[in-house]
Amino acid sequence: MLIDFLPILLHVVVAVGFATVVLVLNIALGRAGKRTKIKDTAYECGIIPEPGPQPRFSVKFYLVAMLFILFDIEVVFMYPWAVVYRDYIAQHGMLIFWSMLSFVIILLFGYVYAVKKGALEWGR
Repeated sequence: MLIDFLPILLHVVVAVGFATVVLVLNIALGRAGKRTKIKDTAYECGIIPEPGPQPRFSVKFYLVAMLFILFDIEVVFMYPWAVVYRDYIAQHGMLIFWSMLSFVIILLFGYVYAVKKGALEWGR
């Protein structure tokens, strides 16, 4: 029984050993360089970075990003649902269909709300 866990133990030992060796080498060799003000400045493609406030993004950018994530997660939930649909419907009836339909209807209401609020209109 214990021999079955030997590959996992070996993998953990190698991973921890590699991480330890890399960290020790980083500490030993990485501090050889001198830190200067020029080295610590941000590199902006050859342009001298200007201090001051960053440009503000429109709120619509964040709204569209959140809507994209919302509908992306919807698709992620639909893939496993579609894979097990036939097997599950044979055992449990239409429960799986109605649960996915309610999920999609809730998201549809959210989409209609976002469209009515103008979240996808870039001209405004």
